[in-house]
Amino acid sequence: MPSKGSKEEPEPECQDPGGDESQSTEQLNVSRLRSSSVEIREKGSEFLKEELHKAQKELKLKDKECERLSKVREQLEQELEELTASLFEEAHKMVREANTKQAASEKQLREARGKIDMLQAEVTALKTLVITSTPSSPNRELHPQLQSPTKAVFRKGHGRNKSTSSAVITAASQSVTPEPVSHECKEVDSILFAEFQAWKESPTLDKSCSFLDRIYREDVGPCLDFTKQELSELVRAAVEQNTLTIEPVASQTLPVVKMSAVECGGPKKCALSGLPRTCKHRIMLGDSGNYYYISPSCRARITAVCNFFTYIRYIQQGLVRQDVELMYWEVMRLRREMSLAKLGFFPSEM
Repeated sequence: MPSKGSKEEPEPECQDPGGDESQSTEQLNVSRLRSSSVEIREKGSEFLKEELHKAQKELKLKDKECERLSKVREQLEQELEELTASLFEEAHKMVREANTKQAASEKQLREARGKIDMLQAEVTALKTLVITSTPSSPNRELHPQLQSPTKAVFRKGHGRNKSTSSAVITAASQSVTPEPVSHECKEVDSILFAEFQAWKESPTLDKSCSFLDRIYREDVGPCLDFTKQELSELVRAAVEQNTLTIEPVASQTLPVVKMSAVECGGPKKCALSGLPRTCKHRIMLGDSGNYYYISPSCRARITAVCNFFTYIRYIQQGLVRQDVELMYWEVMRLRREMSLAKLGFFPSEM
C-alpha cells in the first residue's frame, strides 16, 4: 500500500492503435470531400464563366445582326420613300404634260374653228359678190376699175386682206385718173399708246383693264347701242363670246320667223333699229336658231366691232407678228371704223 505522504501518480492511458487509424481515415475523407467540393465549385465556376462568355458572344452577334437588319430596314424605307416620291413626281409630270397638251390642242381647235368661221364668212361674202355681179349690173367690188376715183380711194371694205384690196383699188383709181396722193398725218397719243403697251404685255379680254375699258366706253358701247335695247345687249354678248353669225339673205329666201315678227324684223324692217329698211343680211345669236334681219347700217356697226374683237383675239393668241406701234395703229384704224359706223358712214355695197 502506498504511504499517505506520497502522491498518487496517474496511470498512463493505454493507446488504441485501431482508434487512431479510424480518426485519420475520417480526417482524410473530410479533406477529400473538401477538395472535391472546391474542385466542383471551381469547375462549376469555370463552366458558368464559359457559358456566360458564350452567351455574351451570342448576344453580341445578335446585336450586330439586329443593327445590320435595322440598317437594311432604314435603307429599304429610304428607297421606298424615294421611289414613292419619284412615282408621284412622274405622275404629276405626266398630268402636267397631259394638261399642257390638252390646253394646246384646245387652243389649236379654237384657232382652227376661228379660221374656219373666218374662211366661211369670206366664202359667203365672195359668193354674194359673184351672185350680185352680172354683165348688165357688174359688182363694183369685183371690178374696182368701174368705181369713181374718189369712191375708190376712200372705200373701206370688210375683206380680211385689207392691205391687198386697198392696193388693188388704189392702183385701179390711179390708172383711171392720175391724181396726187394725199398723205394722212398721224401722231401717237401717249396715253392711248401707254395703255395699249400695258395691255400688250399681258393680253386679256377682260374689259376691266384700262385699254379695253376706254374702248368699251368710247367705241364698242356706242357702236352697239341700238334702239332695241334688249336685243342690243344680246348682240353685244354674242360679239364678245364670238358666237354671232351674219349671213346674206338671198332675194328668193323667205323669212324664217321663230319669234315674234316685231322682234325678228323682216326683209323690209330692221330688228335692231325698228326702222323700215331693206335688210340684205340677218344675224343669228349663238345656236338659238333665231334670225334677226338687220339693215346695212346696223351690219356695218356690228362688223366694225367684230373686226376689232377679231384683231385683239389674234394678238392675245400670239398670231400677230408685228411691231407694237404697227399693232397700235391697226387698233386705232379699227376704232375709227367703229366711230364712222356709229356716225352712219358705211360702204354703199352693204
